[in-house]
Amino acid sequence: MAYDEAVAEKVRKILKRRKGITERKMFGGMAFLLNGNMCCGVMKKDIVLRLGEDRASEALTEPHTREMDFTGKVIKTMVYVSPSGYRSEEQLRSWVGRALDYVKTLPAK
Repeated sequence: MAYDEAVAEKVRKILKRRKGITERKMFGGMAFLLNGNMCCGVMKKDIVLRLGEDRASEALTEPHTREMDFTGKVIKTMVYVSPSGYRSEEQLRSWVGRALDYVKTLPAK
């Protein structure tokens, strides 16, 4: 299993009423895109968030986060959050909201 479908379903539920959301299998997991830009996703049981370099750096000071280094090279604009960091729906909504806030600033593809 490349990604946890139950976690993906929770993210899907958060994003379901938002216009411009699409899904795509990427990086061995499930990615959610807003207007063609990768926003967040699920790899195994971790969530992946696109936050931009500054916000990602800030997020890394919080518990249960780590750099995204999928290819062996750190992607400075993205972070992983382990399940302990999004135990409650409120925590998951907060993380996904941060990614949405960043991606909304990007031009549509």
